Amino acid sequence: MCVNAALRMSICAKRSAKLGAVPGLQDVLETRQPWIYFGAMALGAAGALAIPGTAALQPAIAPALALMLFLTFLQLPLAALGQALRARRFLAALLGVNFVAVPLLVALLLPLLPADPLLRLGVLLVLLCPCIDYVVAFAQLGRADARLLLAATPWLLLLQMALLPLYLALLLGDAAAGLVRPGPFVQAFVWLIAVPLLLALACQRGASARVNAALALLPVPATALVLLIVVAAVLPQLGQAGPAALRAVPVYLAFALLAPLLGWWVARRARLPAPAARAVAFSAATRNSLVVLPLALAVPGAVPLLPAVVVAQTLVELVAELVYIRWLARLGAQDGIRTLRR
Repeated sequence: MCVNAALRMSICAKRSAKLGAVPGLQDVLETRQPWIYFGAMALGAAGALAIPGTAALQPAIAPALALMLFLTFLQLPLAALGQALRARRFLAALLGVNFVAVPLLVALLLPLLPADPLLRLGVLLVLLCPCIDYVVAFAQLGRADARLLLAATPWLLLLQMALLPLYLALLLGDAAAGLVRPGPFVQAFVWLIAVPLLLALACQRGASARVNAALALLPVPATALVLLIVVAAVLPQLGQAGPAALRAVPVYLAFALLAPLLGWWVARRARLPAPAARAVAFSAATRNSLVVLPLALAVPGAVPLLPAVVVAQTLVELVAELVYIRWLARLGAQDGIRTLRR
């Protein structure tokens, strides 16, 4: 832990020195990010209650997401895809948890929901998609191997977009045909994945070290901006959807409890070291609610129920992350003690 902490402090110090910025600014942003996100959501809610017409911000959600993902991908080393493939056991455990174990868990939780196809669609959209943005920073705070998780994010994103329609068809049956359209998935892949990823790679190759170091300070503020816009745009449209969305909260709470345990168990069965196993656990528990929101909004008759269902999961998850960064950090702690004794 001390070595990892020293390494992070060294990296942050070097970046700050290049920028001439306040020492530790990036470290402050990363360690305080849960409170930054809660503050952004509170500000968005206050704005929605005080200012009429904030629902007009809805078209800004997708561009803000694209910016956030660009900044996330910018932190990805150019050789990241190859690095992830070389870590075969980690990648196998990560993909196995997210695309086999978690869908099975979601299928077991689905009967707890009312038989409302739209409500079930919202829950499935958010729980079947692993997070690829702030999970990396939360994993680092929880003493997980964030480097491995960051390197695997493109694979997580590509596979969830490819497999999500299949899972929805399996779990929703005939109801999926009338609700899920291929167009929004293709558009989301192009504008939220392919374009930001290509721009990030181009920026890594062509931009100066000073520019890239400055951009490295922005992922947390960009995520906070997305949360602010989402809450401000969605809150005025909730109407009667709030009580209906609350029916999904027990499922979200059960998932928040069981998913990290499932991820940890699979990772340890794969004989991963504790930091890598924690990364798998964080990935299993943290979902892609922000990225799937444009998909939810594209569903016919989605507003106001689907946005309410997605935002409810975000609120539950952010509270759970505060627990994870303390609880998951302790799992496998004896491994390090045994290694030191040897």
